[in-house]
Amino acid sequence: MLFLVTNDDGYLAPGLGTLARALGQLGEVVVVAPDREQSATSHSLTLHHPLRVRQTAENRYHVDGTPTDCVMLAVNAIMGRRPDYVFSGINHGGNMGDDVSYSGTVSAAWEATLLGIPSVAISLVHADERWLAGYEGVVRRLARMIVEEPVEKLFASDTLLNVNLPDRDPDTVEGVRVTALGKRAYSDPVVVDKDPHGKTYYWIGGGEAVWEGPEGSDYLAVERGYISITPVHLDLTNHRVIPDLEKWESISVRGEG
Repeated sequence: MLFLVTNDDGYLAPGLGTLARALGQLGEVVVVAPDREQSATSHSLTLHHPLRVRQTAENRYHVDGTPTDCVMLAVNAIMGRRPDYVFSGINHGGNMGDDVSYSGTVSAAWEATLLGIPSVAISLVHADERWLAGYEGVVRRLARMIVEEPVEKLFASDTLLNVNLPDRDPDTVEGVRVTALGKRAYSDPVVVDKDPHGKTYYWIGGGEAVWEGPEGSDYLAVERGYISITPVHLDLTNHRVIPDLEKWESISVRGEG
């Protein structure tokens, strides 16, 4: 079995090494990761300048681009054959609720799913590196559980798995919960201040986060000490609204408004 491993924290991130070691006992691992932190890059591709790839060891590469770039290059140019699975992480910080739309970690898995490859994103909430070594065995067991399931069943219809590990000693984890995405709102998400020269600057991400996690949400599961596994579907269409909008199909688009 061949695994492609990537992340958005950069190729030197401890979580990446933990994930690669966890999968190394299940098959061959090829790491293709960004050469620097690419958090919150979402599903962005580099189109306006050439990308450089550097090999640092056998099956270890880093790219001066985004996580999405890494998956695209790995599958289409670097690896000799398509991977059986793509695993992205272990991210230093959770990726729950609305965060998945910004996350480079999740977007790498998203790109793999678009390419028809089963994919999993894994994040450690609050990124306490004390727990990373202990989570290696947990992640290995999760990965083994995932790859033993029929691909067409687990990853059907453009679905990826988003895993969040709770910020606690792995020996105290309560178990696993299959969840839905929660919601997160920010108070004062933009900080406005003056630099030493008196010029105004803006800093995004300075506010306090308030979670709205109903029963069955990823946030509540992690808060209660469980590993959260959320199936994320790529189809963004709100199918329930389509019947209400179909009346627009009778509107004439010719003539004056």
